[in-house]
Amino acid sequence: MHTIRYAALTLIGWLALAAPLAAQTPEAQRQVEDDVNSFSGIILAGGSVGAVIILLSIVAVGLAIDYLRTLRQPVLMPRALVEQVWQLAQQGQIAEALQVCHNDRSCLAIVLEAGLRHADEGWPAIEKGMEDALAEQAGKLYRRIEYLSVIGNIAPMLGLLGTVVGMVFAFRVVATTQGAARAADLAEGIYKALITTVEGLVVAIPALGLFAMFRSRVENMLGQLASTAQQTLAPLRAPRPAPRRTAPVAPPVEGR
Repeated sequence: MHTIRYAALTLIGWLALAAPLAAQTPEAQRQVEDDVNSFSGIILAGGSVGAVIILLSIVAVGLAIDYLRTLRQPVLMPRALVEQVWQLAQQGQIAEALQVCHNDRSCLAIVLEAGLRHADEGWPAIEKGMEDALAEQAGKLYRRIEYLSVIGNIAPMLGLLGTVVGMVFAFRVVATTQGAARAADLAEGIYKALITTVEGLVVAIPALGLFAMFRSRVENMLGQLASTAQQTLAPLRAPRPAPRRTAPVAPPVEGR
């Protein structure tokens, strides 16, 4: 589901970038590119590599919005779920608690369900089941936010690629003119080449900052998740009273 959402967001961002360019005539595009003082001219100066970097920035914004919406306590640890499962566990209704967790499917519900499946084996087994499920959920949450780190590392590399390609074209001018190229001609090519470096850094710095912020949030949420799961199933920690055994009564001995 998240993959489809990101793909749709990427497609919309690409169309948003391509539509204004397609609507312009070649003369208008050259005029915008020549206008170095305009924002559109700076963006278009980056070429195709710059367009990819801008596309990555759109994806990063979409990811950040999605994480702000989903990496929250009400989403990962619904309060209603905690109260309902705690009451059922206190009453010993394990099957009903399992059904509630199965219908919720939040991170806390998955962890609680893993523990409730070992309710008949004692508290150590319950705790071990919750720890395994918590480790699995932690891996999923960390892998989700890893996309921001990937964007933060790829964007400056793409910027460097655009710069190197631009420098190659700039020195090709020197080679084709046999050294007769003016400094202004080289400066224009180098300017366009450095644009991609700036775009890559502008995208990478916020992406890495957001990745650090969301990683810290995930760590805090995992700590709260473990504590909440322990407290929710705390009624199962108390040992159940063992059935009372009565001494066998010897059969009466008939008198001889």
